Amino acid sequence: MRNLRNIGHSVFRTPSSAVSASCWDTARDEVLVAYGPTPDVATIELVRLSRDPSAPSNLQPRTVASWDAVSPNEDGSADAIRSLHHCSDTLTTGVILAGGDIVTVTEDEDSLTTPGEAHVEIIGTLTPSIVAARWSPDEELLVIITGDAKAVFMSRSFDVITETELSVDDLKASKHVSVGWGKKETQFQGRGAKAKAKALRDPTIPEKVDAGVLSPNDDGKCTVSWRGDGAYVAVNYFQQGVRRVIRVYNRDGELDSVTEPVDGLEGSLSWRPVGNLMAGIQRLSDRVDVVFFERNGLRHGQFTLRVPNSPDAIDSLALEWNSDSSVLAVVMKDRVQLWTTGNYHWYLKQEILCGLSQPRTDGFAERSTPLFSWHAEKPLLFASATADKVLLNEYIFAIAAGPTSPPNDHGLVAVIDGETIKITPFRTANVPPPMALYELEVESPVIDIAFGKDGSAMAVLHHLGISIYALETKGSRLTCPKFLDKALFEKIDSQFFDESFLQVGFAGHNDLQVLRMRDEVELVSYGFDSSSQEDNQWSETQAGVIATITSPDGSCPDGTVAQDRSGRLSRISSSESIPLPTRFPVFLPWASFVTHDEQLLGFGLSRNGHLYANSRQLAKNCTSFVVTASHLIFTTSNHLVKFVHLAAPEDLDVPQDDPEADERCRSIERGAKLVTAMPTTMSIVLQMPRGNLETIFPRAMVLAGIRNLIEEKQYGAAFATCRTQRVDLNILYDHYPGQFLSNVGLFLDQVKVAANIDLFLSTLKEEDVAQTMYRNTKSVSAPQPLESSISSLPGKVNTVCDAVLHRLQTQKNSNLQNIITAHVCKSPPSLDDGLQVVAELMQENEALAERAVEHICFLVDVNKLFDHALGLYNLDLTLLVAQRSQRDPREYLPFIQDLHKMPVLNRQFTIDDKLGQHEKALDNLKTLGNFEGVQSYVVKHKLYQHALGIYRHDEEHHRALMGLYAAHLRSTSRLREAGLAYESLGDFSDATDCYLKAGVTSWRECLYVAQQQVPPIAVEKLQEIASALADALRESKDYAAAATIHAEYLASIETAVQCLCKGYLFADALRLVALHKRQDLLEGDIDSSLADAFSSSTELLADCKGQLRAQIPRITELRQKARDDPLGFYEGDLSRAGMDIPDDVSVAASSRMSTSASLFTRYTGKGGSVGTLGSNISRATSKNRKREEKKRARGRKGTVYEEEYLVNSVRRLIERVESTKGEVERLIFGLARRNMAERARTIEELMGQVVDGCKIAIKEVWQQQDSANQKPVDGDADPSALAYRPVGGEAVFQESLDASKTHQEPPVVSDMAKLALLGGR
Repeated sequence: MRNLRNIGHSVFRTPSSAVSASCWDTARDEVLVAYGPTPDVATIELVRLSRDPSAPSNLQPRTVASWDAVSPNEDGSADAIRSLHHCSDTLTTGVILAGGDIVTVTEDEDSLTTPGEAHVEIIGTLTPSIVAARWSPDEELLVIITGDAKAVFMSRSFDVITETELSVDDLKASKHVSVGWGKKETQFQGRGAKAKAKALRDPTIPEKVDAGVLSPNDDGKCTVSWRGDGAYVAVNYFQQGVRRVIRVYNRDGELDSVTEPVDGLEGSLSWRPVGNLMAGIQRLSDRVDVVFFERNGLRHGQFTLRVPNSPDAIDSLALEWNSDSSVLAVVMKDRVQLWTTGNYHWYLKQEILCGLSQPRTDGFAERSTPLFSWHAEKPLLFASATADKVLLNEYIFAIAAGPTSPPNDHGLVAVIDGETIKITPFRTANVPPPMALYELEVESPVIDIAFGKDGSAMAVLHHLGISIYALETKGSRLTCPKFLDKALFEKIDSQFFDESFLQVGFAGHNDLQVLRMRDEVELVSYGFDSSSQEDNQWSETQAGVIATITSPDGSCPDGTVAQDRSGRLSRISSSESIPLPTRFPVFLPWASFVTHDEQLLGFGLSRNGHLYANSRQLAKNCTSFVVTASHLIFTTSNHLVKFVHLAAPEDLDVPQDDPEADERCRSIERGAKLVTAMPTTMSIVLQMPRGNLETIFPRAMVLAGIRNLIEEKQYGAAFATCRTQRVDLNILYDHYPGQFLSNVGLFLDQVKVAANIDLFLSTLKEEDVAQTMYRNTKSVSAPQPLESSISSLPGKVNTVCDAVLHRLQTQKNSNLQNIITAHVCKSPPSLDDGLQVVAELMQENEALAERAVEHICFLVDVNKLFDHALGLYNLDLTLLVAQRSQRDPREYLPFIQDLHKMPVLNRQFTIDDKLGQHEKALDNLKTLGNFEGVQSYVVKHKLYQHALGIYRHDEEHHRALMGLYAAHLRSTSRLREAGLAYESLGDFSDATDCYLKAGVTSWRECLYVAQQQVPPIAVEKLQEIASALADALRESKDYAAAATIHAEYLASIETAVQCLCKGYLFADALRLVALHKRQDLLEGDIDSSLADAFSSSTELLADCKGQLRAQIPRITELRQKARDDPLGFYEGDLSRAGMDIPDDVSVAASSRMSTSASLFTRYTGKGGSVGTLGSNISRATSKNRKREEKKRARGRKGTVYEEEYLVNSVRRLIERVESTKGEVERLIFGLARRNMAERARTIEELMGQVVDGCKIAIKEVWQQQDSANQKPVDGDADPSALAYRPVGGEAVFQESLDASKTHQEPPVVSDMAKLALLGGR
């Protein structure tokens, strides 16, 4: 679908001497041409042609060198150049002459700027003559064919590598066998084909066997062509007395194959750089074909050349493939045709008129073709030289597509094929190439095609003029283009070769602009109006230096946007040229312009895949792009298509390469490129590398279209699109909830079909899909209307169902099933309300009731419906539902008959009990007044709370039920609540037992109810209870509560003091001693407790201090080792295992199947398992993971887990110090009060040192770790490493690494408050 569009045209008018050879200097993009020798002047002049920066359309000459070339011929005829090649790395140009001389012209950096200073040297001479020569693509080999039928292979230094003779015996090298591929006999012919055929023939035997008859136009020349990789070279040589044959040699000069005989084969030859085909010319009596050969010499297809208006143009032909094998140039006598292929069809994309070349003087013939050469690095840049000029033309593959803005986005694409234009509007018909929906013919080969801004006109630029066609629609379909007008150039024959037309564009509705080349590139305008009677005229515009013109989007003002070679932009109309405020940073061959928010946005793509929006670079790997009214769509070399919402250039948000998470990114087939986009149908057209088309509906375009339809309240179209594209129907509500609720009636009227309404209701869910799976990716969304600002909250399903039900209340007959569906689809399903609707219909219309029951049974399990109908106590409805089920009537009829016989309350109790609705059954039982039945039913179904609630005003029955509940709580070990229940009933004995068994949390309640018993509890029993509680509290380390019980209930002051001292509550202990006047306990118990506490605290703090001194330096040491030598730290010393260190080791494991020693070898000692994949695979087991988790938990010294273990150990230490700080402070105060100042001072100083050590540890362990983790990582992450997920023991290590890299909150330690009396501050 791509055409060749000219983006560069330069010309150099030669002096009186004619060009005899040309080649490219690829490093400088300059052309070297050679003049002479001629019969009159036996001199060769080598000239460089470069573009003039001020006028890129003109080429500036600079002489490199000139030397005499004496004629080697006895008759004195001039010598001829067989090969001209430039090696850019050495600045050497090789000139090979027909007389046998090999000349090198060497330049240096100074001679590049100083004319005529190059060094000329004759390397040697081959005898008797040279008929052809060609350098290999890597410039390391030179093949020369001599006049005595020899092929000489030379090195770059012109040393002969090998020499082989082109003998008749070479024709026996290959015995070709055809199996009939592509013949009619090997194809499927359909039923009866064999019966209709008169006789079957062997498809391996051709109908006509070629004998290699010589073409009458054969000029006897020899051609050499290399394969793109330089591994093989082909020589097209006329074997005297036999036939013309193509020989294939390898780099060593060994014959690989020869071609089969072909009648009419001529001397042209070009090997496709990708290596699959060799192209040659076959001249038949009625046509001229380009034929293809495989490397083994067999034919492989052909296509017929299209003869120009001048018949003698094809008398002499040459072929040249471009460097990327995309274009085949057919060089004729006065023109060059550029051919491309797709889907097995050959398209004539361009025909460049060059003019006549000079007659050849090499003795072969008097006919010649222009000198043609492709640029080796820029695939679509070539130079062609004729007798009087040198042309440089550069092309790009561009698509001639129509507008992409609705409603004119018909997907119109035009394909150039010589004089034929293949037009396909993809919105009308998706016709695969090479076919097309419409085909138009013009008078001469087409150059360029342009479409009007509104898609109503098409202009076709060809060599004779411009043909204008009107594009009309019939409904939504585009009809065949209608011829509207023709603008002829009216030039004489000589002007055909002196004037070149390059591009065409629409500047307005009836205004065309054409870029043409005369002496300079200029832009001319042509206004056409079919309704006017006046003749339309050409006029020149005020444009300056222009490289390309682009017809902007319909939203832009009139005028084409022109771009010069530096990227500057201007808008050019018929009357003025206005520079635009925006520009591209460089010249961008592909460009598109659109107006968004009254700002001109220019998007351009460079040759190396850089995509720009004005001057901002958006992507570096773009392969194609299309701009619509809402999106920039582009494909990438990662085989993704991306969508960018249009905004100001600085606000454009390019999505990441994440097609699974972002709707704006989608995976496509490898190498696919954009053809056009059709927002109206929410689709884009892609073309694959092999030429076939694919129309897809990207999620971004589909969702954007659905959102627009919802905002325009076209719910019917939005619903249909959601169904077609499998989009969750919840978006119809979630996008604009308030608008939907206000227009429920409009929604129902547009959707209409009851089944579609049911489908919408059945897919409702609480999730807000507009915020989850279909989140709007626009950075600034359009503001919602005030009434539509409601967000989807929990209860959305019920809200929508209620809105639909409210609207359909008056349409029960027509939308009965929708009403039923709305009830059933609520969350939870409102089956009772749905059945009530059926019950009402049973009284009004039995036929509708039957339909309603049938529908509700279809939606819900009929057994579930039976239970709900029974729960409504409507036995007629229950019977109606049961009849729609698969139940046996003998199963439910007796039950329903028994219910009919029961009183109403008994019937309701029986139904509720059967349905498991025990609370409703209990209510019915209470209404019956059967309290004994109530008690047994409550105990059976554990309905205590509900029973207490319904009997809360009946004191007697309430107490009885409370007693049952208390017994239940006691039996289920909920002792605290059971004690409370017994206490409320006044049963203090049972309450005491429950509280006592409840544990230490209820010691106060237990002692209280024990003293409330009547008759009073015995003193011994009370002391026994108190003693048990005190022991339990002491075990739970609640020393204060235990001391309270000993002092108040057991009268044991000594034990109470001991408990208080055990809990470091020395102040309370001293108060209790003074209160009970037990001075004897001061020295005996309190002082000894202080000494014990001092001893234990000193030991604890000393251990903490020693641990900090040991572990903090070790952590620092381990981290330094990891930074200095990650390989040695994580992987271990591999040299001990006798192995070299691999050069692809990374800190994180990068492959589960690695055969190098892993980090686990260091600890397992299994260094000899390198190379066995099974050992790596077996590591990915749960058993290995558990083993590694144990290693991580132990954190032994020398393992990679040591640092993590030490960090956690320091954290636990700091937390323990912080928790014991209060005890130490109380100990210090107690020591000071008992005149133990030295001990108090010692423990205070030691505690301060430990606290200071903890603060230092926090700074060194956690703050340095955070700063290390914040260092930037050099280089990008390896995608394969990101995709890899370790398992087994490797996963444990990876988790450890991840944990060390994540931010960890350091523990908190507060300051130690010192006593001023002890010297503290």
